[in-house]
Amino acid sequence: MIKLVCRDYGFDCDFVSSGNDVGKVIEEYNSHSTEEHGIEYSKEALMQFIIRKG
Repeated sequence: MIKLVCRDYGFDCDFVSSGNDVGKVIEEYNSHSTEEHGIEYSKEALMQFIIRKG
């Protein structure tokens, strides 16, 4: 399962996007990050987060 957690990237936020579909997880996390934190990540940057996390 793929998981992106706001706290892992320096935010004081409990948001977690998880699932088996990489595209959906990235889209959900990016939507949250843009709306709540004012930061829009590229799909490539989020993919690198996922790869580095292992």
